Amino acid sequence: MRFAGKVWRLLVGVKDGLVLIFMLLFFAALFAILTARPSPAEVREGALVLDLNGVIVEERSQVDPIAALLSQTAPVGEYQARDLVRALDTAAQDDRMTAVVLDLDRFIGAGQVHLQEVGAALDRVRAAGKPVLAYATAYTDDSMMLAAHASEVWVDPLGGAVVAGPGGERLYYAGLLDRLEINARVYKVGEYKSAVEPYANSGMSDAARENYSALYGALWEEYLANVKKARPAVDIERITRNPVAWIEAAQGDLATAAKQAGLVDRLGTREQFEERVVELVGADDWSDEPGAYPATELAAWLEDNPLRQAGKPIGVVTIAGEIVDGEAGPGTAGGDRIADLLDEALAYDLAGLVVRVDSPGGSVLASERIRNAILRHKARDIPIAVSMANVAASGGYWVATPADRIFAEPESITGSIGIFAVIPTFENAAASLGVTSDGVRTSPLSGQPDLIGGFTPEVDAMIQASVANGYEDFIDRVAASRNLSRAQVDRIGQGRVWDGGAARQVGLVDQYGGLTEALGWVAGEADLGDDWHPRYLGSQPNRYDTLLRSFMRDDAESGGGNDTVAIFALRRQAVLGRIESDLTRLLGTKGMQAYCLECPTPVAAVREGDQTGGWLTRLLTLLAR
Repeated sequence: MRFAGKVWRLLVGVKDGLVLIFMLLFFAALFAILTARPSPAEVREGALVLDLNGVIVEERSQVDPIAALLSQTAPVGEYQARDLVRALDTAAQDDRMTAVVLDLDRFIGAGQVHLQEVGAALDRVRAAGKPVLAYATAYTDDSMMLAAHASEVWVDPLGGAVVAGPGGERLYYAGLLDRLEINARVYKVGEYKSAVEPYANSGMSDAARENYSALYGALWEEYLANVKKARPAVDIERITRNPVAWIEAAQGDLATAAKQAGLVDRLGTREQFEERVVELVGADDWSDEPGAYPATELAAWLEDNPLRQAGKPIGVVTIAGEIVDGEAGPGTAGGDRIADLLDEALAYDLAGLVVRVDSPGGSVLASERIRNAILRHKARDIPIAVSMANVAASGGYWVATPADRIFAEPESITGSIGIFAVIPTFENAAASLGVTSDGVRTSPLSGQPDLIGGFTPEVDAMIQASVANGYEDFIDRVAASRNLSRAQVDRIGQGRVWDGGAARQVGLVDQYGGLTEALGWVAGEADLGDDWHPRYLGSQPNRYDTLLRSFMRDDAESGGGNDTVAIFALRRQAVLGRIESDLTRLLGTKGMQAYCLECPTPVAAVREGDQTGGWLTRLLTLLAR
């Protein structure tokens, strides 16, 4: 009995200890959740600080806590473009904010439309008589386009600035697949539908080269015009036409070369930059650190300036990222998730609907599911507009077809009306290893599709016919929505990609403008006057997501920025990520795709170190060392 009593007391002690531990963890988590939301008390009179440590996106993605913890890397910071615009516009009108500090030291990039939107908001801050100061160790295309809108652009003396322009080379795998004896079976419709070329060709086709030369040329012209307008004194021709002579004239000093060409205004360390901010907004009375100034962070400012809620709601549904089957997202356009959001919104008595698209497309089935959900709103006889962000191509245009009016910016990428499928089979690889197949069929489809034994001609013909039928469906939807003949749509289709200006000329787009213009048009069509507000469907941030990002990024934000050479070296991560994406697309289980593989992606999820957690990237990283 004495022994049993000791065992019982031990078990009770273990139980009490576990309860205590769980209680401590519970209250710690509760405290963290309650403090994860910024307090309006954090708003201070002085400078609004936009420390863009990451990328600007249309829709912020959710962090997978298990994947993030296993990868042991901080998630890439994401800043919604509309949040940045709202923060800047409210700061322009609020006397508490006397300046804006744009910290681009760890900025990765954004799509050209988002850069334009944020840049225009920076211009409005300056028009209100408030200085905007930008700082970075080194500037690249995207950070330079934002910094061009600042009243003072600073760069570290050991840094610099490089403007490269859009374009570049991509990888083609036909030779590798031949050596591995993998048969990449390609089914497509559209002369310009180049998404399948990496698996079937060893280089870019003439049709694709023609299309993308025109596309990138238009984007480049828009970029140069925007930078020149924001900084009239910049010698952009000198920088881009003969970069070697430009750098050599400054004896290889990239920072001095940037100042001589007008890209930046001042060379200085971060400490010198902060002293300059103190001159403009005053010193921080709460801190004894040199160069400290009263600052308000983005999250606290947004919390202090919530969205207007008065008047009738106009729904805004965001289709951002690749369109996929299922519940994926936010940040990825899961067809089931977005359709469910739209169906739930049928009960909200919306006065109108704006579909905001920033997607290169993807699954045909998911695109059609989203389209049907939009049509259910259209059946209620409310005005529906589509607002195209950086990319609204292929499936991204498929979901735009129910719109009464389509808005796009000159830099928006759209079109790519075409369908494809790629299915690898391994009959040649198996045969080379001595593995063969044989059997009895009762019909040409018996045992098909056979990834090891290969497809019969009948299976090939059926898949191609299905893809061709999908293209005909795409043509029908565009023709009906744009009041064009099928022949006209086929001529501007065939997988061809258009910039926003050209898309407007051929009838794929109605009007230039962004989300603001689309909302204004819907309000006008619904006779709302000024008595309305946007209601973003399913876009509320998850508290646990915010907490996890904050927790995992504390250490990541302690380092400084990269110099120009380090930025070039980091491009390796983008290449590895692209390889993984390409091979996942080939080997993954996917149906018919309306996807624009060559459309410029807003940003590569690349940060300092190895941030890509996929198995292939990690393997390639090891092999590259």
